[in-house]
Amino acid sequence: MTTVNTNTGSPATINDLMSTMNTKAAATSGDSVQADTDKFMTLLVTQLKNQDPLNPLDNAQVTSQLAQLQTVTGVNKLNETLNSLKASYQSTEAMQATNLIGHGVLVEGSNVTLSGSKAILGVELASNVDSMKVVISDKNGKEVQTMDLGAQKAGVIPLAWDGVPDANKLDSDGKPVTVADGNYTFQVVATRGGDKVTDAKTLSFDSVASVTTNSTDGVKLNLPSKGGVTLADIKQVL
Repeated sequence: MTTVNTNTGSPATINDLMSTMNTKAAATSGDSVQADTDKFMTLLVTQLKNQDPLNPLDNAQVTSQLAQLQTVTGVNKLNETLNSLKASYQSTEAMQATNLIGHGVLVEGSNVTLSGSKAILGVELASNVDSMKVVISDKNGKEVQTMDLGAQKAGVIPLAWDGVPDANKLDSDGKPVTVADGNYTFQVVATRGGDKVTDAKTLSFDSVASVTTNSTDGVKLNLPSKGGVTLADIKQVL
């Protein structure tokens, strides 16, 4: 009479299974798609070899495990593809950022620096407005000039300021008297249909001094006044 060993949980069977898996793990890389596939197939084959002949795995179980293998393999391949695309994108972004070194840019902010009676600022409108005013104030909060720009369309609007205050006084040579060079602040007041618009943003002028790249923060443009910003923070290049 033939005897069938049904003790599938015996130490010898478990040891054989663990020995097989450990050997494979040492021979392949645990981070690669092929390594995951090899591990899964080794486990499945070992499981089939050591199953109880009187109570084998049914087709549904095997099919389910194979489906899981396909899912894991697909996800790993997708991750590899995404990582490759990310590296390529960062390289392209770094090249674009490097080309901006030395260029003037507009970024979100409410500070404006007057130098030689010249300054650049800007406004970003998310929608069209019926009227728009830019109010410039000194360090004490005193308003020195209001620029009435009338109706404006949505978008980024760069502006130049000559430092001439609303008083518009003239010197002995008949030239307008300007405010002192230095740092000022400004705000935008825009209306539509008589209601104040809340989605208007003030933009400050700065220049790109350098570019840094790392795996954590990606590509950063270093601005003397603003610090590190991303390409998405740049509203306009001047």
